[in-house]
Amino acid sequence: MFTGIIEETGELIRLIQGSDSAVLTIRARKVLEGTSVGDSIAVNGVCLTVTRIDASGFDADVMPETLRRSSLGKLSAGSRVNLERAMAADGRFGGHIVAGHVDGTGIIRDIRTERNAVVYNVAADPGLLRYVVEKGSIAIDGISLTVAAVTERELTVSVIPHTREVTNLRERKSGDIVNLETDIIGKYVERLLQHEQKEEKSGITMDLLAENGFI
Repeated sequence: MFTGIIEETGELIRLIQGSDSAVLTIRARKVLEGTSVGDSIAVNGVCLTVTRIDASGFDADVMPETLRRSSLGKLSAGSRVNLERAMAADGRFGGHIVAGHVDGTGIIRDIRTERNAVVYNVAADPGLLRYVVEKGSIAIDGISLTVAAVTERELTVSVIPHTREVTNLRERKSGDIVNLETDIIGKYVERLLQHEQKEEKSGITMDLLAENGFI
């Protein structure tokens, strides 16, 4: 589990892409501290397992489903990537619950300055935006951000100077593809409601099971 508070930006040194998978080699410094092979690091919001580590960086495998869902396969050598180690049990929870399981990608449509903030408008699929609510949380390339506004076609976030400076948002431009992970709570609630609706249609309800001693 992650918090969406980026620890550092690393540099993609090499992307070896096969027919349906890839291996990333990333130069990093801070996230290497206390990290071993088998540990998880979020790369642009995607939870990856460290397969090799040395004093200058680490390798991670990227599976087919991850390539389909994220923008990792479109990275090139020299790309700056947001990095975060999995949250320690005794750490502060500064962002929101980020699983590192990207729901899909969005496209930056517009970037503008608003006083001391930078506003990003990100277009995304309506099926993904249904889980986004105004003043709720969204992870963009692994960055925990608050949603300023949302429509059926796009979402808007307002980024403070510090967040922009310490993440790869400072290099983003209109037309760039970003990874999106919506609030996990909304997805669980929807799933539970779907089950309840199926139970009601079948005539089997939680109350009926309880009355007959099954619960």
